[in-house]
Amino acid sequence: MSAARKLLIFSGIAMASLGMLYGLHYALFVEHQTLDQLGGSLAAGFVHAANRQMPEAHTAIDEYAAVKYNYVRQVDLHSHWIGLGMIMIVLGFVFDDVAFGSRMKFWLALAFAIGATTFPLGVILQTFTHGAAFASAMAIGGSGLVIASMSFIAIGFARATP
Repeated sequence: MSAARKLLIFSGIAMASLGMLYGLHYALFVEHQTLDQLGGSLAAGFVHAANRQMPEAHTAIDEYAAVKYNYVRQVDLHSHWIGLGMIMIVLGFVFDDVAFGSRMKFWLALAFAIGATTFPLGVILQTFTHGAAFASAMAIGGSGLVIASMSFIAIGFARATP
């Protein structure tokens, strides 16, 4: 088995496992409280708006938006890690069919693994540093690396087709 295949398969297994463990932790210990906060702040916002207490309504809706922002990123983290991990595993099994040299295949596999790791990490860092440029740049850079490496991998598969 080539080094590129090993890298993709074992990195994919590690990422998918990490994503599943994080998702299990989140579902068991965090999600219900988060959903309770979402519903409570939204309900409070509507009650305040119905009572014409607009500053309180805006505060409650802002709280809802902040909790929703974090919730979406928490769910994105584990789902992207699992999905990208699964793609890496599948690609690993057929990676020898990519029509590039072994060195180029290894660099493509490494770029995909780095991008697939940093993209979700950048997303989750956005919950700790809301609006920070570093977290957004990390997510954008990671996703760009995934897109670029997947594009070259697709070219390699297309070149290999008789």
